[in-house]
Amino acid sequence: MSKEEQSPEISEAGPDLSHHTIVAAGSGKTAANEGAQAKNVYNAELFAALQETRINKWSWESIHLYFAVLVAFSCACANGYDGSLIGSISAMDHFKKTFGTSLTGIRLAGISSLYNVGSIVTSPVGAIISDRYGRRVGMFCGAWVIILGSIVAASSHKMAQLVVGRFILGAGIQMMTVAAPAYAVEISPPHWRGRCVGFYNNGWFGGSIPAALITFGTNNINSDWSWRIPLILQCFACIFVICAVWFIPESPRYYMANGRHEEALAFLIKYHGNGDANSRLVRLEIEEMREGIKVDGLDKVWWDYRPLFSTHHGRWRMAQVLMISIFGQFSGNGLGYYNAAIFNNMGITTTAQQLGYNILATALQAMGGLTGMSLTDKMPRRKVLVIGTFVCACVLACNAGLTSAMKVDNSVSPSKITNLPYAKGALAFYFLFQVSYGFTYTPLQGVIPAEALDTNRRAKGLAASGFIVGCMGFINTFCTPIATGNIGYKYVWIFVGWDVIESILWYLFCVESQGRSLEELEHIYAQKNPVKASLHVDKVVVQADGRVSEKVVEEL
Repeated sequence: MSKEEQSPEISEAGPDLSHHTIVAAGSGKTAANEGAQAKNVYNAELFAALQETRINKWSWESIHLYFAVLVAFSCACANGYDGSLIGSISAMDHFKKTFGTSLTGIRLAGISSLYNVGSIVTSPVGAIISDRYGRRVGMFCGAWVIILGSIVAASSHKMAQLVVGRFILGAGIQMMTVAAPAYAVEISPPHWRGRCVGFYNNGWFGGSIPAALITFGTNNINSDWSWRIPLILQCFACIFVICAVWFIPESPRYYMANGRHEEALAFLIKYHGNGDANSRLVRLEIEEMREGIKVDGLDKVWWDYRPLFSTHHGRWRMAQVLMISIFGQFSGNGLGYYNAAIFNNMGITTTAQQLGYNILATALQAMGGLTGMSLTDKMPRRKVLVIGTFVCACVLACNAGLTSAMKVDNSVSPSKITNLPYAKGALAFYFLFQVSYGFTYTPLQGVIPAEALDTNRRAKGLAASGFIVGCMGFINTFCTPIATGNIGYKYVWIFVGWDVIESILWYLFCVESQGRSLEELEHIYAQKNPVKASLHVDKVVVQADGRVSEKVVEEL
């Protein structure tokens, strides 16, 4: 046990759990008090606890918590780096010459998709490590596997060695992306959770933008090092994780799920309660954890995934995981793996231009993602997904429509677009899609599955999510270069229609989780109609000093 979690004073005092954390019900009479006002909130008890427990954002404990989230963020950086990397080095002449590839075709599809195959195959391993040995160990092991994969891929001279390296890379990423989002959601105070997990998932851009910049620079190297150097630098984020992971606390919910209650309590007091063992927020969280987290049962059997689907609430939870895992990978963002080919369809034909526009596309998606992340704890998740997905469909439709209207003069070499405004319009709408997708999905791809899954199922559920994401990634990386080679811009229309369907499904089946504690969501998912239950709000009366005096119940 680390020194920070070992505190005799805390253990002896402990929180006074005899104090109730339930807000008293009333008819709203206290709203007549001077300075009082009524508010609608998703969870009266959590809102009251947060009003009374003001966490100092710049205390040493909070800064340490930010550093812990940064370590999780670095795991996402490793994933994002690869997402931008292949799309860039596949446009390099030396890479194409060494492995006999082009911007499209089955050879490039094989190189790209083996990464996802590695992720699919090792999905259960990530859950086993994360559940049995802790979230930190899961991140640590994944980082070492990625380093091994980078070395194998960067030193390759033959196609076979390269695809083996890609397979190992995918395996390491899967270990990290099971442990890291679970860690980020479990250590975060309830009112910071959306931003912390959203920041984690924005780590994709912390990797993809440097990868785009690095490949843009190394493209000027007239040798195989133009693509080997970017592959080697994939190790950078992993080295940071390996060094930093032992200087951050373990997840309190991991402690609780493994019977280490005192360590879980010590964490909550230190990081969520300003050091006060009787903090209302600490009392609420520890009570809910004790009620909701089991230390034995089917969820402890590493090979048994039945708990994910065996109950009504389990099936609803997994419905959220399935939707965000499939929709988050198949809303048109998969086109970004092959931006060079997409730009080629829009008349951008030189390698330098393609790599330059790849940087711009990634930066714009990052802007959308960071904006969405900053608002995640304020905006309802359901509305963002419904409206944002429909906007993605609209801008992709405009992109495809304008691309279809382009006219190319093939009588000259190189070929020339005769109606340039259509090409510029198509490019503009492709960039608008990057912003829209980044705002809608980038923060919530980490938030939705981590919130939907309870502690007993989180690692296995995230492993299942990783398996699904890997399958969808395989479809994207394997089919996209073949499809763009055969039908060109028409491939985009598939995503237009699918995004409309996604928007409808989000409206019908998305359970709102914003503004609730992780354990309180257990009650929501246990209802006959969790979607309807999640939209219910409590009306509370807040006094002038910020204290919640009552929860208004109409019957009274």
